[in-house]
Amino acid sequence: MSKILKIGMAQLNPIIGDIDGNVVKIINTIRRAIDENVELLVFPEMTITGYLPQDLLFSRQFVADNISGLKKILQHVPETMIAVVGFADPVDGKVYNGAALIQNGYITDKRYKTLLPNYDVFDEKRYFTSAESNSPVSAKINGKTFLLGIEICEDLWDANSEIKITEQLAGQGAKLIVNLSASPFEYNKRDVRRELMFSKVEKIKTPFLLVNQIGGQDEFVFDGNSMMLDATGQVIGWGEEFVESLTTVNIDLDSGTGVPVNIPEIRREESIFSGLVMGVRDYFRKTGCSEAVMGLSGGIDSALVTCIAAEALGPENVTCIAMPGAYTAAMSNEDAQKLADNLNVKCLSVPIETVAKAYEKELSQIFGDLPTDITEENIQSRIRGNILMAIANKFGYYVLSTGNKTELALGYCTMYGDMAGALAVISDLSKHDVYSVARYVNEKHDREIIPERIFQRPPSAELKANQVDPFDYEVVSPLVDAIINDQKSHDELLKMGYKEELIVDIQNKIRRAEYKRRQAAPGLKVTGKAFGIGRRFPIINRYKK
Repeated sequence: MSKILKIGMAQLNPIIGDIDGNVVKIINTIRRAIDENVELLVFPEMTITGYLPQDLLFSRQFVADNISGLKKILQHVPETMIAVVGFADPVDGKVYNGAALIQNGYITDKRYKTLLPNYDVFDEKRYFTSAESNSPVSAKINGKTFLLGIEICEDLWDANSEIKITEQLAGQGAKLIVNLSASPFEYNKRDVRRELMFSKVEKIKTPFLLVNQIGGQDEFVFDGNSMMLDATGQVIGWGEEFVESLTTVNIDLDSGTGVPVNIPEIRREESIFSGLVMGVRDYFRKTGCSEAVMGLSGGIDSALVTCIAAEALGPENVTCIAMPGAYTAAMSNEDAQKLADNLNVKCLSVPIETVAKAYEKELSQIFGDLPTDITEENIQSRIRGNILMAIANKFGYYVLSTGNKTELALGYCTMYGDMAGALAVISDLSKHDVYSVARYVNEKHDREIIPERIFQRPPSAELKANQVDPFDYEVVSPLVDAIINDQKSHDELLKMGYKEELIVDIQNKIRRAEYKRRQAAPGLKVTGKAFGIGRRFPIINRYKK
């Protein structure tokens, strides 16, 4: 009897709360896997509900519906296949993050997640109960009998835990470890996962399979990159990045080996761009909106967001609004129009100078002889935000805001102005990365989509005469990343060579802008530490180091 096991990695894109739709997707994948003679079919974590349903898990009806969805799948799994499906399991008033093993129309066994992440964007301890123990499952399929180890996502990421699920399963005789994951995208996450898997395989000398979901969900993007390593650490299966797929791989259960495959190197900027495109596409698709509107200023940030939106939604579904004011340079209007023409997106012009003067006139009795300052600058920005929201309301569009992470960190943004929107597309990209990814866009198309002058001009909000952004981004952008992404302390920044005065100034700006970020549009996470639910600082905060 052959000991070659054919495995299917079902890399799917579920929608949170669409239990019926997710179940149909699972059943269709099972049917396809049957046609391809798959014997062990593994789905991602929480496939039936989508990951993570958050407080929907407090609804008994929601959890019950998820169980009903699981039951609909049973009859579709034949005797010749074992399907491992992620779901939420209610047991004695508790809810577990579970994996159901289905064969021949029955749930033959279940396993639950042991390590519940409760850091950064994760708060699973709010919803789930940890498994009390985990042991391999006895699997019998087409005459092959073996012990199968089942773990779920964080069970692999055990560096800070005394519990080592992978080693426990292997130590109890598991011939294969499978991990059901919903691991969010970061630009280097694929290689981090691969190295972590390799470190486990090097210890246990046992094949290891990780199946990860893809798709956008609010701030999250999931990249797929499902992967299987054989007992020697060779990659023998890979699910493509940001692509829904069923990937098959064969493993010899006796030797634990398979045929190696090559994983292509992916340029950092390409990965970020693809992740943002998927995040935008799914944000719109899954919420039922199809068209976007955004301000197009002739600057680098709005240029990149427009490119992402056109790729994600199709140029026919993107409307750009140029809103020239009293201080807008002619070249800004020219570059905005040229970019729109290059992408074949609609570009309309709504001048704001007359409206801004009307504001100034109506406020003159209140402001009196007080000098013109940032107040009048922000009025222009808020007029633009109001125009975009009006167009969005009238036509049923979503506004995409175009601010970057460096600006958002420093508070160099206007509430109810350029911060207005349904989604902040590049709010997790530093100014430095904005330029890098924008360069990639031109290289990707092998022509000048974003006009070269946009790269060369000093960035400016153009809200007063001869204005340029008040930062040296070559210095400030990596400093902000060191503070936010790397969470470097004041003293560590000094050791890195930054000047005391600059550190204090930037830290103060970040601290003072917290109230603005609380009111910002949700942004797509592509780094290890994004603004939003993964970074929680008090608004009232006098700690300065």
